Amino acid sequence: MRAAVSVVIPTLNAGETLPGCLAALMEGVETGVIRELVIADGGSEDATRAIAEEVGAVVIDSAPSRGGQLRRGAAAAQGEWFLVLHADTQLEPGWSRAVLEHLATTPERAGVFRLGFDVCGARPRFVAGWANVRTWVLGLPFGDQGLLISRALYDSVGGFRDIPLMEDVAMARALGRGRLAMLPVTARTSARKYATEGWFRRGGRNLRLQLRFLAGASPERLVQRYRQLDPRS
Repeated sequence: MRAAVSVVIPTLNAGETLPGCLAALMEGVETGVIRELVIADGGSEDATRAIAEEVGAVVIDSAPSRGGQLRRGAAAAQGEWFLVLHADTQLEPGWSRAVLEHLATTPERAGVFRLGFDVCGARPRFVAGWANVRTWVLGLPFGDQGLLISRALYDSVGGFRDIPLMEDVAMARALGRGRLAMLPVTARTSARKYATEGWFRRGGRNLRLQLRFLAGASPERLVQRYRQLDPRS
């Protein structure tokens, strides 16, 4: 039987972080979980594409819009399940066992990982803890927590919206809390932007953008504000 999971990663100049993300995924190749790796690239000008091709990934060219990249990546994937990850996220050891258990016991629900950061300290623990509580109580995970979702469920909610920002929030709203489960594994993401901007400042900025999106603001307008504050995004 072919492995069930297609890993889909949106990238844009992710040459520094993608190798670590891919190294953590090798466990899934060894345990027979991963069927293929699909990189949906938004026009990288660094080594991203070469790194992806070196490990045998399917590389899909896309305009630089994370929602659109994910939508195109999923459309090209062959697996019955999608594991969506950000290029600066690394799954902790043991993740493949948790994925296999989820596939076997709760296939009707999507899964997300616990959020963690690649640095230690009280502020990273607080931000990660808030994100995990939000996921548990409100069913609104961050995209940094990954998403494990069956093709059938993905198709039933219309897939990722082709929007430049808040594609993770839009997907969570489409699924609803009742169709989300938290997996007992941590996804550790890069703390660079938080450390540069300030943990609480960036967290507050993200929360304001999310609230404006939930209130009906256009993702296209929100992304303009987002890039004004962080031109490297």
